[in-house]
Amino acid sequence: MTIKAVLFDFSGTLLRIESTPSWLRATLAARGETWPEAELVRCAHELDVAGALPGGASPQWLPERLAALWATRDESSERHRAAYTGLARQVALPDEDLYDALYDRHMTPAAWRPYPDAAEVLRGLRERGVGVGVVSNIGWDLRPVFRAHGLDALVDGYTLSYEHGVQKPDARLFRAACEVLGRNPGEVLMVGDDRRADGGAVAVGCAVHFVDHLPVDERPAGLRPVLELVDRGGAAASADGTGAH
Repeated sequence: MTIKAVLFDFSGTLLRIESTPSWLRATLAARGETWPEAELVRCAHELDVAGALPGGASPQWLPERLAALWATRDESSERHRAAYTGLARQVALPDEDLYDALYDRHMTPAAWRPYPDAAEVLRGLRERGVGVGVVSNIGWDLRPVFRAHGLDALVDGYTLSYEHGVQKPDARLFRAACEVLGRNPGEVLMVGDDRRADGGAVAVGCAVHFVDHLPVDERPAGLRPVLELVDRGGAAASADGTGAH
């Protein structure tokens, strides 16, 4: 196949959220608060176990009362906030306002870091005349994050689940993303880190390439194979998902 456009997932693919301790520390600093280090480390660990940081670890245990909300959290901004602040409330914090403050922090550009090769690969696709889109399961507008990190000018369009009321792996979101770029799914490569959610693009006819959801410093060149796939015309991938298939 000839790849004429590439869709990228956001979190864990192009950019990565800060660590849970950094998230909590930055939120407290913005409020002018200082906690004893032992208390901060303990609370950060409990928040991590709860899965309270969007883009971070999944909950190790999901309360029954949040199960339905969690399953559809990316379909609206209200559900997304309610799901993550609900998980955070499993951890006892000294101020009720902290739960929303933590959620608000994760939407700031400072909470995110691009992978080292993200700009290079997006720029390389642009130089090749290949369209670039972002399709994300998310409950808020990530465009300011891309602008702040100098990536927005390299993206041709965004398809965000909360703006469409459906979330990956729903085929409707992938079809909408392809339409944004003006391409048939058979001309499009989907790049993501979640085999279930991002793998749903196969159902509409896209090729798929998976990357590892790793900390930024541990994945310096994980996106570069995308350029190789484009140059090779979307050669078939290996069974472990290291290429397009």
